[in-house]
Amino acid sequence: MIIGLVSISDRASAGVYKDEGIPSLKEWLTAAIAAPEWRDETRLIADEQPLIEATLKELVDRAGCHLVLTTGGTGPAPRDVTPEATLAVADKVMPGFGEQMRQISLKFVPTAILSRQVAVIRKRALIINLPGQPKSIRETLEGLKDAGVHGIFSAVPYCVDLIGGPYIETHEAVVKAFRPKSAQRKPA
Repeated sequence: MIIGLVSISDRASAGVYKDEGIPSLKEWLTAAIAAPEWRDETRLIADEQPLIEATLKELVDRAGCHLVLTTGGTGPAPRDVTPEATLAVADKVMPGFGEQMRQISLKFVPTAILSRQVAVIRKRALIINLPGQPKSIRETLEGLKDAGVHGIFSAVPYCVDLIGGPYIETHEAVVKAFRPKSAQRKPA
């Protein structure tokens, strides 16, 4: 399985400060994914719509990513164009992912309604725009277990199944993948 990890930040891509998005994503995915083995394709890029579009296309079309997670560039500021770039390369829009991310973030900050994360299908890959902060990335991916709030990654394995990707198993202590009984396989 190949997972694209894209951190979108003008300042981090220019070396003004260290990127925290990609390391946070790698750490969380390593803890969450039980099988199959996976490798990542990482990109640290500026908040430029043509560059974001080209990067997403390259990761899906040429690198063969089954899942692409972006971080950054989803706010209302003029330079935040990640959602526009993501929608521009989409075959299908998956609005439930963005809705759930905002619901989780609203448990912590009222400004979560300013977030514009989207998720889309391009060919046989799921692309999801995540928040930019490591804490928010973790919360939206794994949810709030104590509050009974599911994270978005609970739905990722089944979505990847449905679009023809590999069968993803998770470590349930981190996040439990949900599939209807008819779609479940015995663990490897």
